[in-house]
Amino acid sequence: MSKLFSAFSLRGLEFRNRVFVSPMCQYSSRDGLANDWHMVHLGSRAVGGAALVVAEATGVSPEARISPGDTGLWSEEHAQAFAPVAAFIKSQGARAGIQLAHAGRKASTHVAWKGGKPLSEDEGPWRTLAPSAVPFGDWPAPKEMTREDIETVIRQFEDSTRLALSAGFEVVELHMAHGYLMHEFLSPLSNKREDEYGGPLENRARFPLRVAEAVRAVLPQELPLFARISATDWVEGGWDLQQSVQFSRWMKERGVDLVDCSSGGLVPGARIPVEPNYQVPFAEAIRKEAGVATGAVGLITEPEQAEEIVASGKADAVFLARAMLRDPYWTLHAAKRLGVDVPWPVQYGRAKD
Repeated sequence: MSKLFSAFSLRGLEFRNRVFVSPMCQYSSRDGLANDWHMVHLGSRAVGGAALVVAEATGVSPEARISPGDTGLWSEEHAQAFAPVAAFIKSQGARAGIQLAHAGRKASTHVAWKGGKPLSEDEGPWRTLAPSAVPFGDWPAPKEMTREDIETVIRQFEDSTRLALSAGFEVVELHMAHGYLMHEFLSPLSNKREDEYGGPLENRARFPLRVAEAVRAVLPQELPLFARISATDWVEGGWDLQQSVQFSRWMKERGVDLVDCSSGGLVPGARIPVEPNYQVPFAEAIRKEAGVATGAVGLITEPEQAEEIVASGKADAVFLARAMLRDPYWTLHAAKRLGVDVPWPVQYGRAKD
């Protein structure tokens, strides 16, 4: 019996297996609207057998996007563009999720294949927001958020959640990782505030926890809420696993159902020991010490590797990214390797061994 291919339930939602497709920025939108690229990119992974397909980091406002090519969800037009994508994912037996995000001080950049650096003055840049006016490396300094800015962004997450529901998404993941806005509030390296949103851990956690509370209040009780965090900054004096465990406890109390455990991204030049399973210990520690479901990410490429992670209790699910880019049908191929008979789309049945 394969644990990786066992069903998994959170709240009122059942997932057909433990293979989840990570949100992966495609930088292929115009004005934030999902298009045919997103239908094919996300839809093919649903056809390929994954249990959950999560749409990329999607800005809750135009200024929340990393780049002009990011998807957004701040109007009915954006929800309508996403609706056929979510519907197709679900038609293939997968669950449709979306990651809602605000890029904070790492916004207003070129798309990744053009270098990902800040837009120049003649390229339509926008003023970025952050907990403090501390730049990311040598990038332009962001504006320190006022209390009014904080309230505005919380409302934007609420509004985007309503739009996600109207588009047909069943899972919302909050992007609190990789040096973007909510991670910037959490880390003492980027949060130098002296008010109730800075200083001790409970203050630095206040803004992301308020976002989680606001989004949970909008979501129906039967639908789960995820949060992706960076479990460590990989820098001395920064955000670390111990703080992540406590933060995860607080998120669970506020209705977060699964913590998606990544790392890094807050500061340039951090020394990260990248190797297979290098982030799995974060998922394992948070699952055990915070008592919340977790997802493991990071150089998980082989079916046997994914099976061991889930079967040994290190995480409840695995999130795959680059492996899914290389092979949209990774899940079907993994089932064969592990000796599990799973249904294929009827259109592909003639190819099943």
